Amino acid sequence: MSTTTTVAVLGLGAMGLPMATRLSTGLQVNGFDISAERMELAARAGITTFASAGEAVAGADALLLAVRNSEQLDAVLFGQNGVAGQLKNGSVVILTSTVGLDAVPATAARLAELGVGLVDAPLSGGPVRAGEGDLLIVVGAAPADLAKAQPVLDLLASTLSIVGDKPGDGQALKTVNQLLCGVHIAAAAEAMALADKLGLDQATTLEALQAGAANSFMLGNRGPRMLEAYIEEGAEVLSRLDIFVKDMGIVTTAARAAHLSTPVASAAEQLYLLGEAHGLAAADDSAVIKVVAPQAAN
Repeated sequence: MSTTTTVAVLGLGAMGLPMATRLSTGLQVNGFDISAERMELAARAGITTFASAGEAVAGADALLLAVRNSEQLDAVLFGQNGVAGQLKNGSVVILTSTVGLDAVPATAARLAELGVGLVDAPLSGGPVRAGEGDLLIVVGAAPADLAKAQPVLDLLASTLSIVGDKPGDGQALKTVNQLLCGVHIAAAAEAMALADKLGLDQATTLEALQAGAANSFMLGNRGPRMLEAYIEEGAEVLSRLDIFVKDMGIVTTAARAAHLSTPVASAAEQLYLLGEAHGLAAADDSAVIKVVAPQAAN
């Protein structure tokens, strides 16, 4: 079976460009972005840029997609300027986004009619890790499609978990993952806010918590950024708060469909929604502490 040698990357933003740059170390990479600035940066990184998305995907063995939601996924592939018709027979679309369980099987069915496979591969990790090939990726895909995508996934992932043999399985595991991540960030915000209200030094508290059983990855990662939430510019935006509005919505929707009660996840979802309502949508998700404690820490 032939393997992927050319991959198209549509969207050369904060995640797309470092992923494309990483892939260019072992594969031919075609890129497109609506931003001339991002296209210039991509060209400097050795990525072959094209004047349109359709030109970028024509003849490619794989298309790597990082979209915001299921609506954007549908638009990129099947909208007025969608690229599905330009994909070659036998190629694969590698979906790296968290878009929910419902959209992926339907998308896979439409692509299958064109002779194109779908590899459901939502990922975790930021831009730096993307550029280093240090992402965590969970995959649901037919074995034949997975084989075609393997060269791409191997370059991007330090941890690659094959969780099922059909598109949608990756989204299912990522939904479980995001339940825990969203709850852990919300819980960390409450803990750090409580420490301040009890008159404790937050930095000292954070260090002590990280040394004990209460530690978590999200506490260690988001905790320091929570301490920066009240400064004028806020913490550096590494993961927008409105991403967890989307993701916790996916979690609670999936739970309702499964007739499963998730009261803790539902409570966390409300915190992110409140943050969005108070103008924090584009802030780093660590800014959720300002929902719990609106006033600056002492």
